[in-house]
Amino acid sequence: MDYGHALQFGTFITPSAAQPHAVVASARLSEDLGFDLATFQDHPYQPALLDTWTLLSYVAAATTSIRVSPNVLSLPLRPAAVTARAAASLDLLSGGRVELGLGAGAFWDAIEAMGARRLTPGQAVDALSEAIDVIRGIWASDERGSVSGGEYYPVHGAKRGPAPAHDIAIWLGAYKPRMLQLVARKADGWLPSQPYLQPGDLKDGNARIDDAAVDAGRQPGEIRRLLNVSGRESLDQLAALALEDGVSTFIITGDDPATMQRFAEESIPALRDAVTAERTRTGATPVTRSARVLAARRPGIAYDALPDSLRGTAVEPGDVDYRSVRSTYTRGGAPGLVIRPTTVAELADALAFARLHRHVPLGIRSGGHGISGRSTNDGGIVIDLKKLSSIEVVDEVNRRVRIGPGARWMDVATALEKYGWAISSGDYGGVGVGGLATAGGIGLLAREHGLTIDRLVAADVMLADGSIVHASAAEHPDLFWALRGAGANMGVVVSFEFEADPVGDLGLVDLTFDASDTAGFLREFGRVMEEAPRDVTMFLIVGGGRSGQPAARMYGVVDSPDPDTILARLQPFTQLAPIVGQSVQLSSYATVMANASDTTHYGQGEPNFRSGLVRHLNEEVANAAADLVSSGTTPWFQIRSVGGAVADVDPDATAYAHRDANFAITAIGASAEFDRLWDTLARHFTGLYLSFETRADKDTLQRAFPPQTLARLRSIKDRYDPDGLFRDNFSVTLLDAGTDALGGDRKRR
Repeated sequence: MDYGHALQFGTFITPSAAQPHAVVASARLSEDLGFDLATFQDHPYQPALLDTWTLLSYVAAATTSIRVSPNVLSLPLRPAAVTARAAASLDLLSGGRVELGLGAGAFWDAIEAMGARRLTPGQAVDALSEAIDVIRGIWASDERGSVSGGEYYPVHGAKRGPAPAHDIAIWLGAYKPRMLQLVARKADGWLPSQPYLQPGDLKDGNARIDDAAVDAGRQPGEIRRLLNVSGRESLDQLAALALEDGVSTFIITGDDPATMQRFAEESIPALRDAVTAERTRTGATPVTRSARVLAARRPGIAYDALPDSLRGTAVEPGDVDYRSVRSTYTRGGAPGLVIRPTTVAELADALAFARLHRHVPLGIRSGGHGISGRSTNDGGIVIDLKKLSSIEVVDEVNRRVRIGPGARWMDVATALEKYGWAISSGDYGGVGVGGLATAGGIGLLAREHGLTIDRLVAADVMLADGSIVHASAAEHPDLFWALRGAGANMGVVVSFEFEADPVGDLGLVDLTFDASDTAGFLREFGRVMEEAPRDVTMFLIVGGGRSGQPAARMYGVVDSPDPDTILARLQPFTQLAPIVGQSVQLSSYATVMANASDTTHYGQGEPNFRSGLVRHLNEEVANAAADLVSSGTTPWFQIRSVGGAVADVDPDATAYAHRDANFAITAIGASAEFDRLWDTLARHFTGLYLSFETRADKDTLQRAFPPQTLARLRSIKDRYDPDGLFRDNFSVTLLDAGTDALGGDRKRR
């Protein structure tokens, strides 16, 4: 029987301690010849052999693409929990290149001599079964609770993690009935050696595994069949093993370079051609997903209807990659499917799939910062644009830059630094271009260079039907107007074109004040900030200080390379209150924005963000803000300076209409007292910035857009997205006050 797995090929290298570097050279040769795997036997009691796990680590570091695995690991001498962490660690360090061949144990005299417990054959199988549970439990870092073992691996309350970089396969070296049943119940593959098999053993073993897999609720095709072979088999013999006995991974034993080369150059391509031809002739179906993955699927999503172009990169809840894509920087999520297109054509396929699933939430994600919470969801579809991240200077004379939606602003800043340019782009480099450049973009260059959307000159937009239109002041000007402030309603921008500004070295400022008189401090900060030249943009974070007294951290930039100018600009701010911490340094904008890491987003919970725009920090605003801060109900209270160049733009020129606001205020809170105090502060607001607002009800929508702006947006949305595909990111087409932007009572994460 052919189980339909893609063919893989490996080498089985003797870990000889007499020639340690020759062993590594054989692994490198395996990689150079195109083998998929380099595997090593594990006999820790043999003084003539290298320690296998140390060797695996060394080989992984000495190679770049080949996967490594023990063939097979002697588990009686390897603590299961430690083995799990070792495998996960090496998998992370090697970029997902570790698999795990395990054995129940042999040569018990030698094992006992090393200090391990002697087991009967039946006990050895039970111990291996227990070990697999412990190993998978350690890897399941996103599950709650600790890990416990049993009689053979007395693990009690072990912590989970780290999670491996990919779904490490567990293959078992097995021959006897009980071991074959264990393969069927818990393993990803069966790994026997041909010299230990009698005629008919493969067929009988497959039958036992298949029957036991069905009894365990698994599909036989989930289990890969591997085989250690000599490498001297004929093409007919290899083809029979593949097509009749289901072997899809062939691992040749021995260290002879000539045999390895001959097999790689002659047997591998010939066998691939033969198997492909037979599968084409018979119409063999590909391997189905595992029962574990199928069981984790969410209702309402036709997973099997996903286009072939997206299957290789889409992530389901049961996939090991799911933990790294489910959440955003600030928020936990549980989407039913994360689609990760790598091309514009694949994005069109993703939108076509989304059109078939209007009954579930839809999130469009660029960088995954996602403060508002709308780039993940619960049970819906997320289209992740991170792979569409190109950055290209298209016109150096006019400083025109074309950027993909999945690029991060820190990468944009770095790419433009050599030209002496920058684009006003928030204050955190990990934010994706797509989210910021369709909502507004209140950043550290705003007072001098405007919002991010003010530097946008054109965009290529994929509409709900999968077509692409070019939007600019001359082409589709109505769409271009709407993109700048409410773009998530209209389509998915696949390419932004910006006009960058000349920006050289500047002053990076970080001052901390004693803000015991919080209201007075805020009032005076507002006055000084409004009076400051436009090359000064400062933000505030206000909260409890180390001594329990309120403190205010002021950070921002002075866009000047001259130290005397920087200090002169800061002089009025230094009079606001006693300074308890300070840092002022010359920096580049790229360095300023290099404040994010490449770590995966593992946000948790559902923090409630509130947003408001205000013209002045007058006495009423300052008092209300101080009451909120001093209440202890908000762990985060921020004021961003706007005004300046932002106010130069006509309020009707873009969908971001609140151009007269000098400050944007953001806070987090979830209690009734917080809501009361926030509502008191909100009476002074003239609008809100939607990227920092979690709520998406009708009242919030009306505060985000003035009536004329909202009416115009609704008309444009009706033209470009008449069926409302893009409905889950602050939709402008709410039906009534009781329906939120997610279209009803569906829970949003």
